[in-house]
Amino acid sequence: MTLSNEKLGSPALDKPAFTAAHASSYVDGTLKKVPGLASLHRMAAMLIAERVPGAGRVLVLGAGGGLELKALADENPHWNFYGIDPSADMLLLAQEIVGPHRPRVQLHEGYIDTAEEGPFDAAVCFLTLHFVARDQRLETLQQLRRRLVPGAPFVVAHISFSQGEPERSMWIARHVAFGGASGNAESARQAIATKLSILSPEEDESLLREAGFSDVSLIYAGLTFRGWVAYA
Repeated sequence: MTLSNEKLGSPALDKPAFTAAHASSYVDGTLKKVPGLASLHRMAAMLIAERVPGAGRVLVLGAGGGLELKALADENPHWNFYGIDPSADMLLLAQEIVGPHRPRVQLHEGYIDTAEEGPFDAAVCFLTLHFVARDQRLETLQQLRRRLVPGAPFVVAHISFSQGEPERSMWIARHVAFGGASGNAESARQAIATKLSILSPEEDESLLREAGFSDVSLIYAGLTFRGWVAYA
């Protein structure tokens, strides 16, 4: 596996700068906080295999941590992967997590606008787009879309719920409660309310279509998380 050392400061994917300490606790924490994450990975592999039954290249946006890389590689021994993430620490963790699949995985430190042009046969983006500002979300999706072959599946999942009140506050409280932040619940609620860019499911679907994707279908709903499959 190759790991690029480029450090480019594009705002297109404004994910927080994780440290080594964050990386070490990422796996257990993510599995605990995201309902049915392992099943979501299995669904993604199944949906990709419908269009890419044999060899193919899969673009993974927000690949730090490596959980989806490992899951998809476990499911299909013929796919190769190109993962991109702005955090060097998280990419190092991904390198560990993928283990024996390393020869099939290329990792790049940077943002979607610096990613290889491809074209790729499929793409996934999990637990990432809620870090991208609303006014940058469309450009991010368009950058990803143009790197895919026509008809390529794109599976995406992140935090998405109603943004009207009182529903927004209620869902933030539910998200915090499920994640187990009992001792710091108020600070956790404030962080989610002010630091994440959360859209409603209707807005998320509209942006996918505006970016050039078709046949947008909801495939996953886990408390505050939603996931879709769409096609380039």
